[in-house]
Amino acid sequence: MTAFAPDSLVLNRKLPLWYQVSQSLRASILGRAPEASLRLPTEEQLAAHYGVSVLTMRQALKELEEEGLISRHRRRGTFIEPGARRGAPRRLLGSIDAIVAQQSGERTTILAHGPTPVPGELAEYFPGAAEVVMYKRLRCDGESGEPTNWAENAVRPDVAARLDVADLERWPMTKGLRDAVGVRISRITDTVEARLADPPTAELLRVPLLSPILHYTGVTYDEAGRVVDVARIRYRGDRFSFSVTVDAE
Repeated sequence: MTAFAPDSLVLNRKLPLWYQVSQSLRASILGRAPEASLRLPTEEQLAAHYGVSVLTMRQALKELEEEGLISRHRRRGTFIEPGARRGAPRRLLGSIDAIVAQQSGERTTILAHGPTPVPGELAEYFPGAAEVVMYKRLRCDGESGEPTNWAENAVRPDVAARLDVADLERWPMTKGLRDAVGVRISRITDTVEARLADPPTAELLRVPLLSPILHYTGVTYDEAGRVVDVARIRYRGDRFSFSVTVDAE
C-alpha cells in the first residue's frame, strides 16, 4: 500500500457495497493530511483493504472519478486530484460514511468547548441530565478561507470525556465519535430547514443580518438508543445544497 492509507470500513450488508466503499474512500481523500501521497493503492490492494471484490472496487472508483476527486491513468495508476474539493453528494443512501464524507474537506477552527447546562430546547434529547459538553466550531473553505458554516455539538459528558479536541480540528464529529471514541452509532436523524441569520451567525459567516441560511439538526444515537450528540449547524445559503437520490429497488 502507498503512503496514502484509506480509513477502515465496517460494511453494512443492507446497502450497496460499492456505494459504502466510495463514500469511505471519499471521506479519506477529503480529510487527508496535506503531506499525504496523491497516489492511491492499486485496485487489488484497495479491494483487499475494504474486503470487497475488484469489480466492486472498480465501480466505487468510477463514482469518485466522475465526481472529479481522482484521475486514472493506464499503466501509471490512480491519483487524487490535487484540487479535489467537497461537493454535494451524488447519492445519499443512509450510510454513516456518506455523512462523514459530506462533512469532510473543510478547515475547522474550534471556537469554544466545555460543559454547560443542557439548553432548554435540547432537554428532550438528554432526559435527566444536568449538563452536556458543548463544542463550537467554524468551518471554512480549504482554499479561499471563506466561512461556509458554523456548528454547535452538544455531546453526552461520558462520551465527551473520551474525545480529543485536536481530532475535531481535522475530523467531523461523526468520525470522531465512531472512529476515535468507538461509539457504535445505530442511527442519525437529520432535519434541514430555512432560517434567517441571527447576529452571531451573520458575524461568523460574514453574511448580512437576517439573510437566508440553512439550519441543520442532526441527532446521533448509540446502539442502546441513547442520544450521544445533537449537532446544530448553520450553513450559508449560497454555499450548501442538500440532495437525496432515491433508487428504485
